[in-house]
Amino acid sequence: MTSTAQTRATGAAQAQPDHLGHVIFIAAAAAMGGFLFGYDSSVINGAVEAVRDRYDIGSAALAQVIAIALIGCAVGAATAGRIADRIGRIRCMQIAAVLFTVSAVGSALPFTLYDLAFWRVVGGFAIGMASVIGPAYIAEVAPPAYRGRLGSFQQAAIVVGIAVSQLVNWGILNAADGDQRGELLGLEAWQLMLGVMVIPAVLYGLLSFAIPESPRYLISVGKRERAREILAEVEGTETDLDARVTEIETGMRREEKSSFKDLLGGSFFFKPIVWVGIGLSVFQQFVGINVAFYYSSTLWQSVGVDPTDSFFYSFTTSIINIVGTVIAMIFVDRIGRRPLAIIGSVGMVIGLALEAWAFSFDLVGGKLPETQGWVALIAAHVFVLFFALSWGVVVWVMLGEMFPNRIRAAALGVAAAAQWIANWAITASFPSLADWNLSVTYVIYTAFAALSIPFVLKFVKETKGKRLEEMG
Repeated sequence: MTSTAQTRATGAAQAQPDHLGHVIFIAAAAAMGGFLFGYDSSVINGAVEAVRDRYDIGSAALAQVIAIALIGCAVGAATAGRIADRIGRIRCMQIAAVLFTVSAVGSALPFTLYDLAFWRVVGGFAIGMASVIGPAYIAEVAPPAYRGRLGSFQQAAIVVGIAVSQLVNWGILNAADGDQRGELLGLEAWQLMLGVMVIPAVLYGLLSFAIPESPRYLISVGKRERAREILAEVEGTETDLDARVTEIETGMRREEKSSFKDLLGGSFFFKPIVWVGIGLSVFQQFVGINVAFYYSSTLWQSVGVDPTDSFFYSFTTSIINIVGTVIAMIFVDRIGRRPLAIIGSVGMVIGLALEAWAFSFDLVGGKLPETQGWVALIAAHVFVLFFALSWGVVVWVMLGEMFPNRIRAAALGVAAAAQWIANWAITASFPSLADWNLSVTYVIYTAFAALSIPFVLKFVKETKGKRLEEMG
């Protein structure tokens, strides 16, 4: 064997942790918060029309009830970084698990529209916390050679959560003979849909007791030896553990606890890298992806699709979402984050433009013409596929790794909060925009997908294969 080959073999051995299965378990357990994120975000899709009917409200009021959870998401995302820095990543996960559980019970048993909205805000706070702590924790425990794929677990869990929620909704709807307000187990079907989330919420809390604290957090509170033990678990015993601990420790000495003040600088209030993170978050939402998961059943019914079929189409869209996410997980560490983002943007432009064209036709007998109906359905799946194989995964991976250590937690919190505010803007505006002109609404989403291409080319730097300590 040549010396070059020997070097490569040694590097490969060092790159693979001794207990890769254990590392995968740790990442998967942390990503359970992502599952709840996806589940809680999209389960409301099955209750939209029932809530409208039960409380006799119009599109604008309905949109606020659906979107109000996102305000909680923004607050949770903005504060999670500071909470995690103070009490640890694991404790932060446990708080989120409790909030998810309480929200599920409260949402299933509302007395009025107002307390339903309140419990959705509580759940939103938990989602916001999970959206920050999941990618940050995984980035901190994952070996550099596997960080992209393990970081993808967060998005994979989100899309599985979305799919499971749609499957559960479809199953409950069928059990209730297609009536969202049909009675099951003493509750209306839509209430049962919202209450089922208590099961994964409790599981998330239990899993949080089975995984170790982040080495970086342990070092920050002086638990150097415990951090060394965990690094041995996740990076392998052949890694120079003393050097790794010293590397992290040295970096921590040069920095203070991240705070909002640390993000300030540059010509436009925030540091440029923070604006890039905010831009990634906003573009991810402004293409209208969550319309597909919050309103898809209502959307299909509005163009003449039978309610039960509309729930089934929501489920098939979720399956396509999973397929795209798996593709991204395979390629994110092979071809990089930026190429995937650009490929996805091009595909989204095509899918959204076709949807805009299909919805520009008048309904015939309460339905889209057959050709346009099929184009709309296929284009919706194309859009979701290209989003999932690119921006769905890439943004979460990059937000977990693109910021310098000194500001990572706070910057990730701000970027995630911006994402939730953008999500709220899209979610709250869609019903009224759709009532006004559904085709033009999709033209707007198409424009944002197109604008994301030059944004990535000009401002986003590749992070594939770099240690977190290299980000500057």
